[in-house]
Amino acid sequence: PGTSAAAAGHVELIYVAAGPGAPPTVVDRARALPGRGLEGDRYAAGQGTFSSRHGSGRALTLVEGEVLDELQLPDGRRLAPHEARRNIVTRDVRLDDLIGRHFRIGTVACFGQRRCEPCAHLQRLTHPGVLRALAHRGGLRADILGDGVIGTGEALRAD
Repeated sequence: PGTSAAAAGHVELIYVAAGPGAPPTVVDRARALPGRGLEGDRYAAGQGTFSSRHGSGRALTLVEGEVLDELQLPDGRRLAPHEARRNIVTRDVRLDDLIGRHFRIGTVACFGQRRCEPCAHLQRLTHPGVLRALAHRGGLRADILGDGVIGTGEALRAD
């Protein structure tokens, strides 16, 4: 993780969910709130399922669109982008390369903390087999360091 000097890509989709377990809603743009999350999202409001846990990397979650494209569950089903329950679906960037690195989404400064491994809660909300299918491919947990607006199509690049 965090080794590629050419980490660059773009935002394909943006999702926010109003509360714990609420269905994610696709938005074209979202205000990034430093240390909190995306405006309108459960984590920015302190209402996410894991909001009570302390630590970094809870403000923003990202997943590679390419992973979702190729993912197939044991029953043959596909996982729709909103079912991954990540805030941002990316394209053309390896998110593991951003672990331990500063990066920008448009003008918004972020820091990649760690992988966003799937959890039992995600599997309860979606389909059997999600845990295993997304293991080590579930995306990235990041901190938002600066405010601004993130929009669909914005460049995502390592600093």
